[in-house]
Amino acid sequence: MIKTEKVLHLKSSRGRKVRVVREHYLREHVPCYSSLCQAQCANEGKVLSGEVTHYVMPDAGVARDFMEILEFREIQGIVFTQTACQAVQHSRGRRQYNRLRSLLKDPRHHCILFANEFQEYSYCPREKGEPQDKWQTRCVYHAAVWYHDHLAGLKPVVMITEDQNAVAEYSSLNCGVYVLCTQEYLQTFWPELQAALELYCSIAQSLQEKGSEGTEREYTEHLPAEVLEAGIKSGRYIQGTLNVNKHRAQHEAFVRFEGSSNKSSELNSDVLVCGGKNRNRAVHGDMVAVELLPKGEWRGRTTALTEGQGEEKGDETQSQPMATGRVVGILQRNWRDYVVTFPPKEETQSQSRNSQRILATPWDQRIPKIRISTQQADKLQDHRVIVRLDSWDSTSLYPNGHSVRVLGRAGELETEVQTILIENCIHVPPFSEAQLGEMPVSSPESPWSVDPAEVITRRDLRQTHLVFSVDPRGCEDVDDTLSIRSLPPGPRGERLELGVHIADVTHFVKEGSLTDLEARARYAMSVMWDLDAQTLAVNTVWYGRTLIQSSYQLYYELAQALLNGEEAEVPELGTIRDAKLAQLTQALETLTHVARQLRAQRDKGGALELEGVEVRAQLDEDRNITALVPRQPLEVHETVAECMIYANHWVARKIQESFPQQALLRHHPPPRQEFFNQLQDSARARGFTIDTRSNKALADSLDRAVDPRDPLVNRLLRVMATMAMSNALYFSTGACPVDQYYHYGLALDRYTHFTSPIRRYADMIVHRLLTAAIAMEKGAGPAKALASNKELEEVAQQINNKNRAAQHAQKVSTELFQCLYFRDKDPETDERCVADAVIYTIRANGMLVFIPQYGLKGAVYLKNREGQVVSERQDGGCDWQTGSLQRYLDHITTTTAVGTSTFNLFQHITVRISVEPSRCHSDTIRLEVVSNRPHQAPETQVQTSQPQGARGRSQLVQEVVRQAEEASQQAEEKRGRASKLSTEEREFRQSKCPNLYSLLEEVRELALLDLAACGAGGGGLGAAAQACATSA
Repeated sequence: MIKTEKVLHLKSSRGRKVRVVREHYLREHVPCYSSLCQAQCANEGKVLSGEVTHYVMPDAGVARDFMEILEFREIQGIVFTQTACQAVQHSRGRRQYNRLRSLLKDPRHHCILFANEFQEYSYCPREKGEPQDKWQTRCVYHAAVWYHDHLAGLKPVVMITEDQNAVAEYSSLNCGVYVLCTQEYLQTFWPELQAALELYCSIAQSLQEKGSEGTEREYTEHLPAEVLEAGIKSGRYIQGTLNVNKHRAQHEAFVRFEGSSNKSSELNSDVLVCGGKNRNRAVHGDMVAVELLPKGEWRGRTTALTEGQGEEKGDETQSQPMATGRVVGILQRNWRDYVVTFPPKEETQSQSRNSQRILATPWDQRIPKIRISTQQADKLQDHRVIVRLDSWDSTSLYPNGHSVRVLGRAGELETEVQTILIENCIHVPPFSEAQLGEMPVSSPESPWSVDPAEVITRRDLRQTHLVFSVDPRGCEDVDDTLSIRSLPPGPRGERLELGVHIADVTHFVKEGSLTDLEARARYAMSVMWDLDAQTLAVNTVWYGRTLIQSSYQLYYELAQALLNGEEAEVPELGTIRDAKLAQLTQALETLTHVARQLRAQRDKGGALELEGVEVRAQLDEDRNITALVPRQPLEVHETVAECMIYANHWVARKIQESFPQQALLRHHPPPRQEFFNQLQDSARARGFTIDTRSNKALADSLDRAVDPRDPLVNRLLRVMATMAMSNALYFSTGACPVDQYYHYGLALDRYTHFTSPIRRYADMIVHRLLTAAIAMEKGAGPAKALASNKELEEVAQQINNKNRAAQHAQKVSTELFQCLYFRDKDPETDERCVADAVIYTIRANGMLVFIPQYGLKGAVYLKNREGQVVSERQDGGCDWQTGSLQRYLDHITTTTAVGTSTFNLFQHITVRISVEPSRCHSDTIRLEVVSNRPHQAPETQVQTSQPQGARGRSQLVQEVVRQAEEASQQAEEKRGRASKLSTEEREFRQSKCPNLYSLLEEVRELALLDLAACGAGGGGLGAAAQACATSA
């Protein structure tokens, strides 16, 4: 080992140059991480294959500016030098450096890190007066030469650089080591990878454009990092995430303070940031530092509904003044991929012969326009394109970016679906060959079978238990099954055994493997309770791996029909029909009885029964949307949900007791009291009092807030309660005090997700923890060391982020299909475009309404842009007239020459539904008041009776679907009964290749179902399942 010194010339956050001298040690043996190594290097972990045609070594400039090119999985054999990685760290910051580190760790990417600056014979000391970029290029070239010689010339090495002088100087010095510019490399070695070449051109144009920016300052410079840090500690500045109001993206944004020590006792809410200048180049999602303005400049939130990007004028649309500030610095950029639309030809600006400078409009209205230089401005008009931001200097009105990939023409279904996924950071790349190679094979020629070794280690329930599943119609991914049976009487009397059996996905998906495989075999992870038949007191509980054979695969409507004593066709019933049917029906009835008692126990603790809207789009054979049908609540939904909640709770207890510092649980913090203001004000206007001091008080208040004349009142109050809830979150037990484990919505002291490992990664982690807990109970240690508290908490945060993205994607995809349904209908003549709506919120210039027939929520304006207001005729119809508008707490009035019209909270009105097209953004539903009277009487609009056997406590209502929709649904059910699954599909439930429609359904499943089904964890439990507002 040789000791030397390394001199670094760095820049401080204030811009000053700093000379740093560090000790530097050189070694003769440094791992090369190539399978072709002849020197027996200690190559542990990921190594480069010898099957590639060459190895490629990017210099510091390419690694810094063209990282996105190197992320293409098709480009293999990449050797990142230590020199290049440090250049990325010092010039691009922590975010880009972490991105490079993730790339090096990812086994799906064929790249490694070579520590050239610690290798005795590849290290190059910096010469006196040598520019840093020249020294870095020389270091990488010497590393390339050493690497080629170290491998005995078995593989050519290509160094890629953007320095033309380096190409001229080094390209002919050593045989077997080639020096090319990046563009030439892509054209020579990867001519079929056109996307990479186009991305290179886009980034190169963006870098060239950045160098030609003007010097006139448009924004205030951001403060240095140390000034911001000191200001946050002292309380002068407030740290938080910028959230832009999508309805007033040009004018209103909010910063929710977090992690700061702000000492202002008056600051108990978000900080308002008004206008683009005060936002100071911060983009939605950025972590920022905010300075409060003087109190005389504080403003209030705008309370009026906004149509488009216009903003209502006048102080009457403002709420009470709130803390208002301006952004003084960016603590962390959280830029992502953005989908934009290229402008029409007349809006493009020629920059040179081959490129044009354009302002692309993002699909997300909260993101500012992005300046892009492109050669395809004319070709890609009206197309959706993925872009990435590069910079936003104080001299530029708009951020600079570059295009990455073209999605397709705006308005086409495939393009819009892809847009939703990209905008929510949901990436669905196809399985790689390596991942497919990890999957067990099951084919007609080689069917999968149970391993005899597994029979020995598992509890075999195939002959002793009646196991069945209850899922949505057509469900292929059956991962949860149930069993219930009587046990011999014990000392305390009659006993029952309840069993929840979940697909043992972790048997097939080994920790650290590439595959996220769906396991649909007969292997299961089971939780089985020995219960007192009368009180349901738990005598014993058993956890373990089992072998099961599902006797029946039921769908919800079929199971409910059996419970109701109706005639129903169960495909699995054989010749002994009557006896088997009686056995199945008895099991369902017992299970329902148990579920009612379990729910009653949680009710006593304060479990909430909240309300969400889940809408299903019915498609015909040509994939056209024929109807929008709200999900109908059935008691069997709640039965299955309650069993899944019970299993999740008991597994949470088990893993937390076994691993107090490193178990993955899920908690639901109590909501902030101010979030209940709308709920309380609305209930008060109807004569009800809502007590929000605890979940029990809230649940009891909601149960009492029932209007016998209109069940929708209670439903809307529950929707408002849902909207007030905080998000349920995953966490590691070592990172959270025990008193914060509580789940507010479910009223449980501990909770986790165990019951859906096929579609949730969190459940797979819990399965592994449960397996380790069982092994520890038997005296054996875990097969692999468990994740530490810190590692588990990082995973939990990642899952929480993905969960939020999936929930938002679910919401936007529902809005997409609602627009697709109404897009081709004439709102003036098509009776399906006229519907009954219920007012649930009053705003300064209109109201928000709910349309139960379609599960729609939207804004109805009572004042248009010309200043006219809605005036009611004698027949109840409405016209636009000159007049005034007055808002009150529980109603809003319009006054014209004709008279005064009043719209009350919870009033039924008639609205016309149309679609407002948008060239750059998503289409939106437009609602217009047609009449101040109900379209149909509330008594005929909703069905107040409960499903047979439902609890008296439940106030969930069922909408009556239009006759045409019912006919369409019946036709679909007939087609569903006619179609038969193959034996293989029926036995193993193997999914076919998904299309975009099924992908959207997966997004809905990833969102942990709807808000009202948050606790269950079983696949597709429906809107009737209870729980917390934000997915238990």
